[in-house]
Formats: sequence, structure tokens, C-alpha cells
Amino acid sequence: MKWIEGGVCAAQGFKAAGMHVGVKTHNKDKKDVALIVSDVECSAAAVYTTNVVKAAPIHVDKEHLKNGKARAAIINSGNANACAPNGEENAEKMCAAVAAAVGCEASDVVVSSTGVIGQTINVKVIEDGVPALYKQLAHSAAGSDAAASAIMTTDTVKKEVAVETTIGGKTVKIGGMCKGSGMIHPNMGTMLCYLTTDCAISPDMIRAALLETVTVSFNRISVDGDTSTNDTCCVLANGMAGNAEITEKNDDYAAFVAALKEICTKLARAMASDGEGAKHLITCTVNGAKSEKSAETMAKSVIDSSLTKAAIFGADANWGRVLCAMGYSGEQFDPEKVDVHFTSAAGDIEVCHQGRGLAFDEDVAKKILTEHDVEINIFMAEGGGTCTCWGCDLTYDYVKINGDYRT
Repeated sequence: MKWIEGGVCAAQGFKAAGMHVGVKTHNKDKKDVALIVSDVECSAAAVYTTNVVKAAPIHVDKEHLKNGKARAAIINSGNANACAPNGEENAEKMCAAVAAAVGCEASDVVVSSTGVIGQTINVKVIEDGVPALYKQLAHSAAGSDAAASAIMTTDTVKKEVAVETTIGGKTVKIGGMCKGSGMIHPNMGTMLCYLTTDCAISPDMIRAALLETVTVSFNRISVDGDTSTNDTCCVLANGMAGNAEITEKNDDYAAFVAALKEICTKLARAMASDGEGAKHLITCTVNGAKSEKSAETMAKSVIDSSLTKAAIFGADANWGRVLCAMGYSGEQFDPEKVDVHFTSAAGDIEVCHQGRGLAFDEDVAKKILTEHDVEINIFMAEGGGTCTCWGCDLTYDYVKINGDYRT
């Protein structure tokens, strides 16, 4: 497997575009609608937010993907189309506009929205803009780049990746793009993520692969502890690589899942790193827990701790906040078997040994914690469970960004 360029257009038969149509009224220089289209019908699957309050596009997508098939996706930023008047009707209108341009059924289109909750989306500007958007579709990295730009809200950087691997003797490519900077605490989904592949794989197997993948990637990040109303992760597989269709969990399936996990883990890390106002990517690894699940629960608790996040922002080696977060995670363990290290490109320092504080050089610790990528490595003696989760620090800018997000 190797990393390649092209994002969602890396796989054969996929083209994408993004442009400003007028959903975002305050800045006409910012793209606000993205379109992804496959040359042929795809096996498709998606996972969504666990929030009881779900945006209208999610209800539409659940209906459209009941047959495990799709041909195109339309995504807008600037308005979440959640808790808004005529939400599902407007989401269906977006799908119908795309279907008319592509020449497929509206039920073969999936739709996502992101932005402010509770406001009626201006669906007319989207409908009017789709023909021009369709004309801009390109089988190129530029097309993917435009689409990745169009789905951004408070993101500071585009997030798109692609890999190439061999499955069944054929070269298979997988690409992905996502957006997410705040309201990220997913469970079976992420903010918005679209994955494309030319692998031939059945609807049942693509869904199984997606569920298996998000569990160990997007489900292991947290920026602020808020689960969005719009979280969606969707994958489209058009089979144009020419491999024998994957219809069971065999070696080809394992190879596909391995590549998909690499893609999703990289995108998940990118979202955590780009958390609203973030200055640091925090990677927390728990080693030696009773089980992988136990390790995951504790690692998640640490990266989601506001006090731990604040300590990392201040480059304060306050390891007590790490142990405290582990303690209220709900997992049972012996605190006197816990060691804590802070690690970065600037070095490694042990700050806690067997549940007790150590005398350490505060200047060295501060230097380590000043790096952008900071690791919290926890060693236990409970068993063989290991898990890594990702988060970011909590800064003044996070409050500033969200204090006036709507107005």
C-alpha cells in the first residue's frame, strides 16, 4: 500500500467539483457546495451520528441507501439543514437537482449538510447552481481539492487523502475527504466524511468494512465532547478496478479493510489536529489494560478531559489530570500499576511511576509539551489491551470561535 495524490478522484471513474452557489451569504469567495459523481453505479454504505436529534439529510440518506446503491453525493456547508422548516423536502430537492444533471434516480443520490442548526436552507440557490457545478466536475486532484474546500466550515485546512493497494491481482485505489473542526465526539461516524474506491465489493461487504473501520478510527477522536446532529461517513465503491467482487470476508476483504483503516485513521488524526482553536494534536495510548475496550475507554477519557486539554495548551506537565481522567472513565484498575510519560519530537519524560509522582525537570517537560504533536503514553500492568485515541488542546480561541458562531 502507498499514499497517492487525488483525494476522492484518485479511484477510477470518480469526478468531483466544488463552487460557491450562495448558501454562504457572508463570503462569496468561499465554496459552499461539493459534488461527487461516479461514472457507474456504486455499492454504498454510510454510518451516522448517534445523536437523537438528526439532521434532515440523514433521514433522506437512510432511505436512499436501503438498497446499498448510489451514484452521486452532494454536500453543502454554511447550513446544517437540521431542526429547520421543510428540512427533508429541501434535502430531497438537492438530490433531485443532482439526479437531473447526472441522469440517474434521485434515490441514487446521497446528501449531507453542515453549518448552523435551525435555519432554513436556501435550496433554490443550490438547485440553480447544480448545472454549473456539474459542468465543473473533473477526474482530477483539482476536482477533489475543490470539493474538499467546499465542505469546510471552521476548518483551517482541507482534509483529503488517497491510497493505492493490490487486491485480487488488481490495483485498487481508495480516496477520502472530510471536514470537522468542532462538535467532534463521534460514535459510528464523524463530522462529514466521503470515501470513494474503485474496488469491486458487494453492498453487504462495503457496509461491514465501513463499520469495522470507523470503530477504530473516527470513533477514537474527540475535539470537544459534542456529538453533531449531522455526523455522516459514506463510502462509494464502483468496481472499476476490475478485481473479483468481494462478497465474503476473505483475504481480499482483509486487504481492503486494512487500506480503508489507514485512510480513515489519517483523516481522523487530521480532524483532531485541526480542532477549533487547537495548537496541539494529542495522541493518548494506553498500554497493558485488561482489554482493548478498557484501554479505549480510558484513552478516550483522557483526550476528552477539559483539564488535560487545558494543561497541554499551557505546556503544563500536570500528569495528575491524566490519572484523574482514567479514574472517572468507569474502568476498574489499580492506580499503583500506572506509569505516565509525555513524549514528543523534543523527547520523552516519565512523570508518574506506579501511581506516584516523580521528580522531573520541568523545563524539559515544558519543551516536550511545546511541540505541536504531543503524546501521552500510559503503561499499566493489567493485561494485554492497547488502544490509541486522538484529541487536541483547549484554547482561548475555541471559546471565541463558538461564542459567536451563529451571529
